[in-house]
Amino acid sequence: MLDALTLDQLRVFVSIADKGSFRAAARSLGRAQSGLSSAIANLESELRLPVFDRSQHRPVLTEAGKTLLGEARTLLIKADAFRARANSFSQGVEAELRVAFDPLLPLPRVAGVIHRFHAEFQSVRLELETTPMTTTLAKVLEGDCDLGLTASDEQDARIASEAIGDIAGMVAVCHPDHALAPTEAKTRWTTVDLSDHLQIVVADPSMRSQGRNFGVLSQKTYRVSDIATKHALILAGVGWGNLPQWMVKDDIAARRLAPVRLAMHGAQKPKPLPIYLVRRIDRQFGPAASGLSRLLSEEFL
Repeated sequence: MLDALTLDQLRVFVSIADKGSFRAAARSLGRAQSGLSSAIANLESELRLPVFDRSQHRPVLTEAGKTLLGEARTLLIKADAFRARANSFSQGVEAELRVAFDPLLPLPRVAGVIHRFHAEFQSVRLELETTPMTTTLAKVLEGDCDLGLTASDEQDARIASEAIGDIAGMVAVCHPDHALAPTEAKTRWTTVDLSDHLQIVVADPSMRSQGRNFGVLSQKTYRVSDIATKHALILAGVGWGNLPQWMVKDDIAARRLAPVRLAMHGAQKPKPLPIYLVRRIDRQFGPAASGLSRLLSEEFL
């Protein structure tokens, strides 16, 4: 029986495994090292097996410890989510709400949701931060934002991710006078054709995407920090690039921009982009956060 097993013992177990020593774990948890030693001794007594080999200078996970570590992490995540859910019932409306959203999302529609949110929760101070690509998830994970709205399908065990709908996808565009804007409708550019043409891309500042490229097809690139700058450079004829359909629809209709027909897409229309609402499962989800989530789901469903 494991009746005496406690969450504190599991938290100490995970912290020591992550930090590599009892001393580092004690410093991280703000506790005495002797207290951590007692917690592990009680845990091992309850489990009737050792989770650490202490014969060396640093504690090393036993085979059983390696297997149980993943289970301990899962139990702690569920316990934190349970506590956050329970706390949300006892709290009033939040004083402020911090929201990260992907600039690929149609800003007029997002603004419409915010307008309705303000009418319903006038006392809540709202902070909005545009966060490209995987940065939205990083902001929520790090606790900098309470909610995230993103088109990036990134997963993490500490995150609750809900698909709430989709939007029109990305379109490759360039200036009408650009070499990639032919009058011949059947022309489709391959990656070989694109290699010598400058592509404007948005750099993802998140560490989660280091070493990864999103939609980069040319060998020559200019990297910018935001989609508005990318849009302006493409309008000016500096290069070509992928932009959300909602942003360039009017430009294409007015012939300020022209579609770049890519061979890899054939004659297919741009694929819709799914939208995900993300939040940490161990954070309180109060009335304002719930209300904003509902309004967003209603808008993009």
